[in-house]
Amino acid sequence: MLSKKKNNTTPGNARHPGADIERQAANSTQEAARRVRRAGGGLQGADRTNLSKKAKISIMSENLPNSTPRHVAIIMDGNGRWAKERLLPRQAGHNAGAKAVERTLQAAQKAGVEFLTLYAFSTENWIRPQEEIDGLMKLLEQTLDKYTKEAEKNNFRLWVSGEREPLPARVLEKIDYAVNATAKNTGLTLNLALNYGARQEITHAVNALIAKGKTSVTPEDLQKHLYHSALPDPELIIRTSGEERLSNFLLWQAAYSEFYFTPVLWPDFTEAEFNKALDAYRARTRRFGGL
Repeated sequence: MLSKKKNNTTPGNARHPGADIERQAANSTQEAARRVRRAGGGLQGADRTNLSKKAKISIMSENLPNSTPRHVAIIMDGNGRWAKERLLPRQAGHNAGAKAVERTLQAAQKAGVEFLTLYAFSTENWIRPQEEIDGLMKLLEQTLDKYTKEAEKNNFRLWVSGEREPLPARVLEKIDYAVNATAKNTGLTLNLALNYGARQEITHAVNALIAKGKTSVTPEDLQKHLYHSALPDPELIIRTSGEERLSNFLLWQAAYSEFYFTPVLWPDFTEAEFNKALDAYRARTRRFGGL
């Protein structure tokens, strides 16, 4: 889940979440938030044990030729350009992008993908105009409400990874409620990377180890303290819009990922485009440094 850190600076009109959550959240939401705070960072607020078991099965299972990747991660890029090409406000692009998320979630479920991570909002996105940030946060609230209502029917579980602060209290409230409401679902795990930055994630892990008195660490030690520690590394990372870079996304986890870059803008991303990426992945041989 989202990691909580000390940070007294909030961009724009974003409020410090702590006091508002305790006053406003329903009992189940408050309990989910308390679990997040007690855990002290990383992927929190859901049934970590069951997800870890699924992840271990995925990691230990052999990648056979023509197999479907178990974990797909997507850098959803191109909302602004999509809107600009149509002489629309940027928010129209984000709204269209939300529909692409729904299509992709359905396509991933149909294809048998177990884990889907979407890069929803980066730590660098706070430098955007406040009007755009406010629109994105409102859209996120609406999306979380929708997913929570449809959780039982769709049987996917929601997880959110990144830093809690300075996300607005209302957003945190809905995140905690949605994670709690979908925790017992057994289908695909949708992980939203929200207020996420890979460098910050690695720094968070190092600081957690320092706090425990560690003077030397192994890769396994660091892995345990990442936001995404209970998820298997993504076999496939997709980026839309024609850009070919990671943009501070899953730097640790992408060590052996396959990459698929498409010129399609995110709002135009369809099930057919998703399947093209899967087919490209299936055509590759993963050697992990071997022959």
